[in-house]
Amino acid sequence: MPNNKAPIGVFDSGYGGLTILNNLVHILPQYDYLYLGDNARAPYGTRSFDTVYEYTWEAVQWFFNQGCELVILACNTASAKALRNIQQKNLPTLYPNKRVLGVIRPTAEVIGNYSSTNNIGVLATNGTVESKSYLLEIAHFFPTINVYQEACPIWVSLVENNEYDKAGADYFIKQHIDRLLQKSPEIDTILLACTHYPLLLPKILQYVQSGVKIISQGEIVANSLKEYLERHLEIASKCAQNGQIRFCTTDSSSDFDENGAIFFGKSIKSEHILLGR
Repeated sequence: MPNNKAPIGVFDSGYGGLTILNNLVHILPQYDYLYLGDNARAPYGTRSFDTVYEYTWEAVQWFFNQGCELVILACNTASAKALRNIQQKNLPTLYPNKRVLGVIRPTAEVIGNYSSTNNIGVLATNGTVESKSYLLEIAHFFPTINVYQEACPIWVSLVENNEYDKAGADYFIKQHIDRLLQKSPEIDTILLACTHYPLLLPKILQYVQSGVKIISQGEIVANSLKEYLERHLEIASKCAQNGQIRFCTTDSSSDFDENGAIFFGKSIKSEHILLGR
């Protein structure tokens, strides 16, 4: 009998989703994963809704062509600007048996549990902030919580260009942290709503008061996926379980291997693929 099982697809505009993948592998090590970073067209955070949707949908179809039954958009911008259209318009007519999940909803489902003051700050890309996705989703699960957003447009570039731990990054880190905290002195929880931002955590901690919780998404998303697969055995049964990982990028594989290892926490070996051409 042929084996039709396939890896779980994990997509990001570049390297950031590797921080999510790291947690997925830690919590669900038995599954196979196929990671794709669209580095050639990154960053997504400053692009229009239509462009992000177009790029993301191309990537999702690529995963489907590789046999994936389940794809995780491990990118806040793609989740904010493309996921709804993909779930509501594309999948029902074209791929009714396949599933695409994002990182915003599982985060919004639990983020309110971290705050004692009911005041949460969100640090994100321009695209995620403009979409108001976190405002809407958090309000759905925690209607009494106040959410304050701050767009940090240069933070992704700092990380992508390996400047995240350099002294020059401090000005930009402090600038946006100060702007966020000025919006409410009651903020006691800050969500890093971009998968690149965990690499900036040591510097972020320098500019917040002790007691303010800084929340990254990786563990939240991984636990949410674990629960999802336990609830949807028909999907889980289609996902290969050999503990293997394949890495792909739309740009230089050598650059991806070097920079991606920083995000993933261990050495990786990727292959270059063409997307949308």
